[in-house]
Amino acid sequence: MAPSPSPPGPPRGLRWRNLSAFRRDALGFLGQMAHDYGDLVHLPIGPQHFYLLNHPEHIRDVLVTRQRNFVKAPKFLRGNGRQGSPRTTLLRLLLGEGLLTSNGDVHRHHRRLVQPAFHPHNLAAYGAVMTEAAVRAQGRWRDGEVLDIEGEMQRLTLTIVGKTLFGADLESEAEELSQAFAVILSLHDRITMPVAAWLQKLPLPPVRRFQKALGRLHATFSRLVAERRAGTLDRHDLLSLLLARDTAGDAAGLSDAQVQDHLRTFFLTGYFTTASALTWAWYLLAQHPEAEGKLHAELDAVLGGRLPTADDLKDLPYTQMVFAEAIRLYPPVWLIPRWTLAEYEVGGYLIPADAAILISPYVIQHDPRYFPEPFRFDPQRWLPEAKGQRPPFAYCPFGGGPRQCIGEGFAWTEGMLLIATLVQPWRLRLFPGHPVEVQARRATALQPRYGMRMIVERRTSASLPTGNG
Repeated sequence: MAPSPSPPGPPRGLRWRNLSAFRRDALGFLGQMAHDYGDLVHLPIGPQHFYLLNHPEHIRDVLVTRQRNFVKAPKFLRGNGRQGSPRTTLLRLLLGEGLLTSNGDVHRHHRRLVQPAFHPHNLAAYGAVMTEAAVRAQGRWRDGEVLDIEGEMQRLTLTIVGKTLFGADLESEAEELSQAFAVILSLHDRITMPVAAWLQKLPLPPVRRFQKALGRLHATFSRLVAERRAGTLDRHDLLSLLLARDTAGDAAGLSDAQVQDHLRTFFLTGYFTTASALTWAWYLLAQHPEAEGKLHAELDAVLGGRLPTADDLKDLPYTQMVFAEAIRLYPPVWLIPRWTLAEYEVGGYLIPADAAILISPYVIQHDPRYFPEPFRFDPQRWLPEAKGQRPPFAYCPFGGGPRQCIGEGFAWTEGMLLIATLVQPWRLRLFPGHPVEVQARRATALQPRYGMRMIVERRTSASLPTGNG
């Protein structure tokens, strides 16, 4: 039987109402569409048509089985993302042709180039840097003080990415760099793709702030590349891998601009997403003292007050379960867009070429078919027997397939080590009356719209870890 021409979805006459609803509450809108129309939804949103996939097999189809039929950019943007192009988006101005924005052979070549930086052996070495940075950060905390934990986690993870992947001490610049990224992402969230390229040429205050922030980031990463080229120290981090191929005279070597594209990409994705995941983990633990107590018991029993290492992670199953549940409820990447190169059939429907496909880890990870009481925080969902009952891709916080986040292992190592380091001596409590509302940023992670003001309390029964002995 021939496939049907179009999946179910809201009437096309509601396209502008849908656009308003999506901008107002993207997570609620997509979740409602999945509830109302099922596993495959045709979504007219403003002038565009999208297809939302809500079944694990359909998601696997896009990310793995037929992944060569899907790319990360619409037709009018492919292969044309450099500055000055009328088809350049704000995100491409920031990231250039990094792994997040590149496609096809360029993406495959560059991914192979940087893969060794995320080898398990390197992750173990990075672990010491992660715990040391956490100890320095918590050394500034005072019992009973109120902190914006989101900002604290951003500064911490930003420092870690700089040290581990770039071999650079960026701790003194963390606040300024974080603010520059915030300016760029704030403008990106408010501007649609076709308008972005032309708007950047107008002398408007937001555009001037954007250009200033972009210039600040360019200056930092240009300096990092220049300093590494001028040095003789042999390192094994990401920056060295990017430059080694270039200085070796490889025909496929990277220019300074390409190296900087990758540095900005890994910087943004490496610090912003993990900081978001940790912020929500602190919030969830504060709301669920029983889970927090189980976490304390595990860490006290296994570590006994010493700092964790990467070798300890295998002995901390509940710590892993807490982090897994946090990124189920608040996935670092809440929306994965793809565009079809050719028409394809899915679920009995024919999707046209150059169609926009939406996969939402947030929606699928809140589907009651796979996660009963899906909005409830329950680390027990990650016991082996519970995991075994769920299909693959019902949980996909890091995507999947050839374009699965290359830093997934880095994120798991960092998330677990920072939780294990900071939870031993501290409890965090939400500041009374502080509003907590999820903000879905278009380019990055789920953030608390008003920050996350929390009171830090020292655990009286625990001593502050100061070393590995």
